[in-house]
Amino acid sequence: MKLLKVVMLGVVLGFPAAVSADSKKDEIKLIKAQVMKELKSEPGSIKESPISGLYEVAVGSQIFYFYKDGRYVISGDLFDMKEGLNLTQTARSKAQMAALRTPKPENIEALNKMGEKTMIIFAAKGKVKHTISVFTDIDCGYCRKLHNEMSKYNAHGITIRYLAYPRAGVGSASYKKAVSVWCADDRKKALTIAKNGGAVKEKTCDNPVKAHMALGQKFGVNGTPALVLENGQLYPGYVPADKLIKLLDSIKNDSK
Repeated sequence: MKLLKVVMLGVVLGFPAAVSADSKKDEIKLIKAQVMKELKSEPGSIKESPISGLYEVAVGSQIFYFYKDGRYVISGDLFDMKEGLNLTQTARSKAQMAALRTPKPENIEALNKMGEKTMIIFAAKGKVKHTISVFTDIDCGYCRKLHNEMSKYNAHGITIRYLAYPRAGVGSASYKKAVSVWCADDRKKALTIAKNGGAVKEKTCDNPVKAHMALGQKFGVNGTPALVLENGQLYPGYVPADKLIKLLDSIKNDSK
């Protein structure tokens, strides 16, 4: 949604006309003010692109290109055809890693308030090195892939705490499955059966599925699986166990 907002404001409506900048420092200051005004977020970095007058701007894990007067903004990938490089992808990867290392304590606070009693937890084997929360959809292919590798995550010392996020919405088949899993006598077993395509007896009871969905929306979840790391940052998508443990270890070491 933020991305769409920027495109609409920058291309269709146009940013307010700005006084011509006398220096690169003034241009950067102007662009920063526009980002703060429109996105309510401070840019992680603003630097010159290979195109004269165009600045590469990192906002969280997203990359935009602003013209020096702040009026025009481009959302899209910039390629160097001579070198055969996607310059935006390189910048985006750096921005994503930088964003992951920026703590979001408000997310941790919200998860703590939700409480582990509302989650389905697959505990690490032996010493717990890391605990992450995962918004999951029973019918999501990559969610199933992640779950099928649960033993690997647990073997690496990673505890997985599941929250339900049926993307099809309240009342959908996925939603009803999530409720049935929660209401099952053995939630972990029922979840595994459901994620493997098996049938779980349809049941209803007091459950946290709607609350989980609302929390996911608050966090900005727009796909599943969505991992919430120990510092509160949201990491979208499936990550193999061997890569996830390295990522978690590196973030933890950075915080020391």
